[in-house]
Amino acid sequence: MPVPIRVPASVLPPAFAASVAEVVGATHVLTDPAVVAGQEVDWTGRFRGQTPAVVRPGSVEEVAAVVAAARSAGVALVPQGGNTGLVGGGIPGDGEVVLDLRRLRDVTDADPGSGQLTAGAGATVARVQAAAIDLGWAYGVDWSARDTATIGGSVATDAGGLRFVRNGGTRRQLLGVEAVLGTGAVVRHLPAVEKDNTGFDLAALLCGSEGTLGVITAVRLRLVAPSPPLATALVAFSSVASAVAAASALRRQLPGLEAVELMVADGLDLVCRSGALPAPFAPTPPAALLVEASDARDPAGSLGDAVGGLDGVVDAAVALDGPRRRELWRYREDHTDAIGRLGAPHKLDVTLPAGSLADFVEDAPRLVAAVAPDARTWCFGHAADGNVHVNVTGVAPGDERVDEAVLVRVAALGGSISAEHGIGRAKRRWLHLARSDAEITAMRSIKSALDPDGICNPNVLLP
Repeated sequence: MPVPIRVPASVLPPAFAASVAEVVGATHVLTDPAVVAGQEVDWTGRFRGQTPAVVRPGSVEEVAAVVAAARSAGVALVPQGGNTGLVGGGIPGDGEVVLDLRRLRDVTDADPGSGQLTAGAGATVARVQAAAIDLGWAYGVDWSARDTATIGGSVATDAGGLRFVRNGGTRRQLLGVEAVLGTGAVVRHLPAVEKDNTGFDLAALLCGSEGTLGVITAVRLRLVAPSPPLATALVAFSSVASAVAAASALRRQLPGLEAVELMVADGLDLVCRSGALPAPFAPTPPAALLVEASDARDPAGSLGDAVGGLDGVVDAAVALDGPRRRELWRYREDHTDAIGRLGAPHKLDVTLPAGSLADFVEDAPRLVAAVAPDARTWCFGHAADGNVHVNVTGVAPGDERVDEAVLVRVAALGGSISAEHGIGRAKRRWLHLARSDAEITAMRSIKSALDPDGICNPNVLLP
């Protein structure tokens, strides 16, 4: 695959700069280091880079023109949305130009009859959720960064989120895509129907590709039925093992299950200290689940009955009204911010087989301590689908010994080294743990076909 010319991070080729300014307008080509600095570092603070410019196109035609100019000048591009990624996938690593897609934020062609809409890549998840509600539907993907995270970024990483157990991840909501490939060609298939088997599914191919094949500019999304009345419970357990077993039992026993989130004692204590929250239980239990379920007739009753039949429960708090439910959710959603206040964390988003999840969560601190004795390990995540977020603080950003230890163990247990955050820059050297040589070769062949000059996010995903 040809390698694009690498311009120094402080230099923008004059011909490219002039061409792009003519396309998007000079005010949308940002070069002041003080202005672009926030787009050169990821949300965690761990991954940093430099860019000669941030370009802000306002239409798919402008994106196509920018890509064409980049090919001609040998300039690499990094697509960026809300910059809420956690694996460095949207950060310039080697002088790439940042392509800021947040001007592509329109939500259009909403169809209340079929439960579909089209969203620009720069539309936030919250904006799409609100549009769905206005139609009498709901959008099936949600996570705490909803107000900032964009649809384009969520598709590029195939984000999962808090409702995966109910609705699946982003790929399951995706009906079609509009994108500019690395060749500069625009592909647009935004069908108004859900059943469509007319050849290759380019939307599914671009979903999870992390911007390595092209630039997603819009997507067609299927919506889901709004949930009946909800009840939320914070349930304390005598052990991590009993909490994990309960998550599996709830999947079988509770038809309206919406979310099952796992927390452990250290994380709960940290969240309470950091956010001045009252301790939910005294003493803090070894593990807790945040469980949410819907039921048209009696949500509190059905959830209470299900929780009452679980083994290992030592206490529980159940809420029906919105404010109290949001208070319970804070114990889970505030984990990310509380950990971030301790310094730039290593975020290792992994999935384990159900039978290995509890042991892994309990062993992770010892596994980390064996290579980094001064580090702290924080585990939380989506228990119903085996997804645990291993966050490690007290380790230098570039020290990858912890990453190596955790990811190798996950692979040995038959898990995945990335559940929903993507590979990005953080994990690409370990992609071989999850994909065979033949699969990686096939991925490279696809990239060569769709991005022959290698200008699309060249420093992520593929080793």
